[in-house]
Amino acid sequence: MLFAALEGDDIPAIIARMKRRDPEALEEVYKRFGRLVFSLILRVVRDSAVAEDLTQETFLRAWNRVQGFDGERGKFGPWLLAIARNRAIDYLRSVDGRQRHNSIEISSSESPLLFVSMDEDVINSDRGRRLKTAFEQLNDNQRQVMELAYFEGLSQSEMATKLNQPLGTIKTWTRAALQVLRNALGETTAI
Repeated sequence: MLFAALEGDDIPAIIARMKRRDPEALEEVYKRFGRLVFSLILRVVRDSAVAEDLTQETFLRAWNRVQGFDGERGKFGPWLLAIARNRAIDYLRSVDGRQRHNSIEISSSESPLLFVSMDEDVINSDRGRRLKTAFEQLNDNQRQVMELAYFEGLSQSEMATKLNQPLGTIKTWTRAALQVLRNALGETTAI
């Protein structure tokens, strides 16, 4: 599992302490997940100073919303990273984010998903290796729509405009990419 190295058996107890508003529990969560959250946000916003601010906002949001976290429905790590990703995408969609993002030229050969700098334990996990291998099976068009959807939060209509392609083509690329990933990961559920 991707977050097994970070989750640990003590996470439920730490989350319970956070729910009781123990600030030391938040500090422990930050020490454990801070680098990973920052890395994900940095890959989305591509600005270190903004990523630092959004990382702090992510942990503040987790602190304020921890009462709604249900360990029976999922793991804490993915929940926290979903908050981080959503916060980064919200930033990109904001006026400031659009202005900064549009002023940065991104190399077309760079593939952020393949080179996310995470802790070695996370990268070396079986799930992480399987996901990377599955992602490498995508063709350039499929990889591009997956990255635009995940890292920039674009809808299929927005992708069609950005890539100057018909909406039907974008839908076909997306559907094909999801099928390749499902097959490669051996999963029948939606990704």
